[in-house]
Amino acid sequence: MSDKRLSFKEMCAAFEVTPRTLRYYEYIELLQPDREGRSRFYGAREQARMKLIMRGRRFGFPLEEIRQWLLIYEDEGNHAQMAAFVEMADRQMKELVQQRAQLDEAMDELKRLREQAEKSLR
Repeated sequence: MSDKRLSFKEMCAAFEVTPRTLRYYEYIELLQPDREGRSRFYGAREQARMKLIMRGRRFGFPLEEIRQWLLIYEDEGNHAQMAAFVEMADRQMKELVQQRAQLDEAMDELKRLREQAEKSLR
């Protein structure tokens, strides 16, 4: 990450999130920007954390789990954090496999119903 600090607006643009989302991440203590008066600035640490948050959200991890995982780094270091990630990833992979099976089932059913409706139109 760069040493450049980002303003609130720049941070929203850089990570393609709404101001409401960014404020919420601060509220639940995922991010702790530097404050100068009413302005907020996000340094390299906060930008790196945001990158991890966004990646976690993309994979479907709940925000509380992401928050706990980020705390592991602060309390126990990188090795402990990576070990926790392996466990989290294994759990999430199982969840995603189940979701995929459910989607495949729903798509198959929808396809069958569509075909039935198409036949009845003829």
